[in-house]
Amino acid sequence: MVSGKPLTLACIGCGARAQTYTQLAARRPDRFQIVAGADPVSDRVEKIRRISSNPDFRGFSSAEAILAAGKLADVMIIATQDNFHYGHCQGALRLGYDVLLEKPIATRLEQVREIERLTQEVNRRVMVCFVLRFAAFYRKVKEIIDSGALGELVSIQANEGVDPWHQAHSFVRGHWSVVSQSSPMILSKCCHDTDIIHWLAGRRCTRVASFGSLECFRSERAPVNAPARCTDGCPVGEQCSYNALRYTNDMRFPWLSMVYDRAQEASVEEITAWLRTSPWGRCVYRCDNDAVDRQVLALEFEGGVTGTFTMTAFATGRHLEICGTKGVLKGGESYRQHFGTHLILLPHEGEPVRYTVQAEDGGYELHGGGDAGLVNILYDEMTKPPGAPLEAGIESTVHSHLIGFAAEEARLNRRVVDLSEWH
Repeated sequence: MVSGKPLTLACIGCGARAQTYTQLAARRPDRFQIVAGADPVSDRVEKIRRISSNPDFRGFSSAEAILAAGKLADVMIIATQDNFHYGHCQGALRLGYDVLLEKPIATRLEQVREIERLTQEVNRRVMVCFVLRFAAFYRKVKEIIDSGALGELVSIQANEGVDPWHQAHSFVRGHWSVVSQSSPMILSKCCHDTDIIHWLAGRRCTRVASFGSLECFRSERAPVNAPARCTDGCPVGEQCSYNALRYTNDMRFPWLSMVYDRAQEASVEEITAWLRTSPWGRCVYRCDNDAVDRQVLALEFEGGVTGTFTMTAFATGRHLEICGTKGVLKGGESYRQHFGTHLILLPHEGEPVRYTVQAEDGGYELHGGGDAGLVNILYDEMTKPPGAPLEAGIESTVHSHLIGFAAEEARLNRRVVDLSEWH
């Protein structure tokens, strides 16, 4: 592209993630122009068209159709379901696009490796949407580590509370509930976390162990006489935390709008009718889900640095504790909500230091702020000189995926995985 010109963007997949990225890009018309989008749901394409404010915007009904049209933009945003990332990214790279790829890169290790190989072969850029790297919270954590304030890095403990309703929405009723149709939980949800631990450690992981299972959202846990759907008169519906009828009132946003395109304007009656046939109307104890609702990882990194990661459906928010030879850094969602600070540095000698961070757009400092941070840096990243490494480029993010694949191997086969076996 010609330096100084707006970067042109197209989308394969026009759902919630693409809408988020394009809305942020549309705020910077000096840097971005949205020119095309493809999705089998025409209303979603029309949303991207409206976001673009581009009279020449081109809409397509499928990935195949937009790829058959040739190269229409500088960057292709790929925001489809996990299983499609591999094929769509291959197609875009072969046409000469640089790619902003929603995580995970692919759902199988060999596919991740092939995307890495193809990116090098065609000499294009692939930036993975590991938005936590661009969130104000984690960038401050990285800054503190790199400053030497913690001394020599010793260990990283990270936790992600998925949130019970989010677990039910996405990983019991939703798109990521059946592993064979999407990817394992450690990849579909928590590759953000394996990536951020790898990024903060600043070195490669050498060994992984993992334990986890699906224990709560199972048929034998269903209340007596609970029907297959919450709309069918459940005898404990009034007391059930997962009653799908909550989508009509207190749980309508933000989750419903991510799967029901008319959520914002639909009446209670319309939403109830939709729930009668939608996967999101099912009893959480009577679904076909097999994604775990808890998992722990034990990690060893080069230089003896250790790490742990805990994923649970039954907490909310991410938390960190990082130990060094000079001090300990603690922070996360609970600190933000209950103590009015994001991070606390506890030196082994001296007074505590508190840090409050702010997202670049004034919004949420963690995941949501990372969305804005990612788009804010996208122009500079995609216009770097050829061969220059990207902040979340394929070169570093493949290793984060390897950690996730190794963890699932360790969990399923009850063994410690040496990552040199995966190279």
